[in-house]
Amino acid sequence: MAKRARLWRATSALAALVVSAGAVPATAAGPGWAVAVVDQASRRVLVLRGADGPLWSWSADTAGDLGDLDPRRSWQAPDEAKTRVRDGRRYLVVTASGGLAALVDVRSGATAWAVDTGPLANPHSADLLPDGNVAVAASSGGWIRLYAASLGPRVTAHAEYRLPGAHGVHWDGRARLLWALGDDALTALRVGGTAAAPSLTAERTVPLPEPGGHDLAPVLAAPGRFWVSTAAHLWRFDPAEQRFTRIRLGSEGAERDIKSVGDEPGSGRLLTAAPDHAGPCSWCTSVLTLHRPDGHRLLPGAHLYKARWWTSWGSGR
Repeated sequence: MAKRARLWRATSALAALVVSAGAVPATAAGPGWAVAVVDQASRRVLVLRGADGPLWSWSADTAGDLGDLDPRRSWQAPDEAKTRVRDGRRYLVVTASGGLAALVDVRSGATAWAVDTGPLANPHSADLLPDGNVAVAASSGGWIRLYAASLGPRVTAHAEYRLPGAHGVHWDGRARLLWALGDDALTALRVGGTAAAPSLTAERTVPLPEPGGHDLAPVLAAPGRFWVSTAAHLWRFDPAEQRFTRIRLGSEGAERDIKSVGDEPGSGRLLTAAPDHAGPCSWCTSVLTLHRPDGHRLLPGAHLYKARWWTSWGSGR
């Protein structure tokens, strides 16, 4: 995979990605943040920078403390990788279509918590809350669950909210709401109860401007607002006005079927991952696309599903 990471092609000059894996970067972001990608070909999460090979990688296949959750099956088609910082410690939050959802301590590589949701749920995203609990969105299961992960590494107790086509979930520390994205709606969930026995209650639901909700991510340049991708377009959502604004990326093709989106701290560059229809899977790509300035990074042989800036975005504390 190191050779795959050496080809960088761009239509404008792009700064090198310079953050070290395992180190929590300063909150005042300079140019050049690392990128975490989910590669279904190697079944790994890779943290990449510039023209170098991976700075850091993780796979459930080689995690010695996950054998009881059958990673050969549960880690099939990994589809999410977020970095979160809680109480000064950096975590990797991952999910896989095979059923696994996990929270990994980046410094030690140890699994802080993990659950196997089964082969039919299709977990698609997850997030870490300030109390150490973990929210998971499962598209085929049609639910958002808030697991009491703070209680131990294999705790399965959870609260559940039914949401058809649940694809995205994000904890908004400013409003103290758990936002959840489904096929047709974006829902703000109020977390109640206790860390040991949490509850989820819908506070408001906003219909999407078109069907096929897929990715939900914070707009780092405008805290409190969100990127929302649908099957056909990219949107920015303002909760205060309950309004979606379409974001144009230069072509209809660039806006279609975006699996992940996010803005780089400081520069505001958008990073998106969308199928290139050049490989064996209709949902993956070997290309990471940058916008404003435009550019792309090609990783031949990779089957990428999502790509996220490796920022110091916290879980709300």
